[in-house]
Amino acid sequence: MIRLTIDGQVIETVEGTTVLEAAHKAGVKIPTLCHLADLTPEGSCRVCVVEVQGARGLVTACTYPASEGLVVRTQSAVIREARKSVVELMLANHPQDCLSCQRNLDCELQTLANTLGIREIRFDGERRKYAIEDSSNPFIIRDNNKCILCGRCVRVCQEVQCCDVLEWTNRGFDTKIAPAFDETMPESSCVFCGTCVSACPVGALTEKPMRNTGLPDKKVKTTCPFCGVGCNFDLNVKEDKVIGVTSNLTSVVNGRLTCVKGRFGIDYIHSPERLTTPLIKKNGEFVEATWDEALDLIATKFTEIKDTHGGDALAALSSARCVNEENYLMQKFMRAVIGTNNVDHCART
Repeated sequence: MIRLTIDGQVIETVEGTTVLEAAHKAGVKIPTLCHLADLTPEGSCRVCVVEVQGARGLVTACTYPASEGLVVRTQSAVIREARKSVVELMLANHPQDCLSCQRNLDCELQTLANTLGIREIRFDGERRKYAIEDSSNPFIIRDNNKCILCGRCVRVCQEVQCCDVLEWTNRGFDTKIAPAFDETMPESSCVFCGTCVSACPVGALTEKPMRNTGLPDKKVKTTCPFCGVGCNFDLNVKEDKVIGVTSNLTSVVNGRLTCVKGRFGIDYIHSPERLTTPLIKKNGEFVEATWDEALDLIATKFTEIKDTHGGDALAALSSARCVNEENYLMQKFMRAVIGTNNVDHCART
């Protein structure tokens, strides 16, 4: 253990931590944009700059190692002006379409600008004019004009998802983040897990199903129904309808990770093609029936087949969209009542 002083407060922390980690553990808030706790620190946004006694100039708290006897200041006038200038420079090249942006009121850059008291932009910078990747991408809208080059999507794709799809492209003002050879995401090896979207602090990467829906009325943490891993995420609900899925970092199983089905496969919930009543085929046509009629017919047919051909003439295929208890009852019914082990599951492979 080591001891350091942050804003006059003596803090004890584990050797090897950064100034940012030590500050957060002590309840001292230092703003960041490029930092995520589950990624390697990069220090690219320069928002977390602090003063360290004996160091030349300002240093980035997310990369500076804490050491014995270190004295740190996080809230001086020089620091606040440096952070404000950094954010203003970002906004100088950033589209000013907050009201129509999907991340409005849920944007870290917007929140930070408000926290720093930025009411107008002193600098008038050149604006990027990249084509928005929309029509070619079924799940994610990619708008490099709004990208602040924090690199969070690059690192989360490389370090957490281990897909290495996104990378830095070009240099200087023309630098942008894209798949290799500046391909579209459908042309790349992207598996559309959406982890990059969960890491993006602004509106550069957004979920296509949530476009033009506005902020949700509430978020409900739930368990993904598509397989048995047990991933948790948030269902974004608006006007009693699920409008999209976002990561919940308190999920002990998966954290921010999801697969393409878990994050984007929720369109079936409100699909008009979903069955809302049992159907029975009569004279070659499906007609609506009551649950009692349907269950009586199923029981009669099962009994006839079992009596005539034996239990192994029947088989059951269960669904990953059912809860574990329902799947358990299904296999128990087949083994104990029908008398067969012909049981399979759509997510087995």
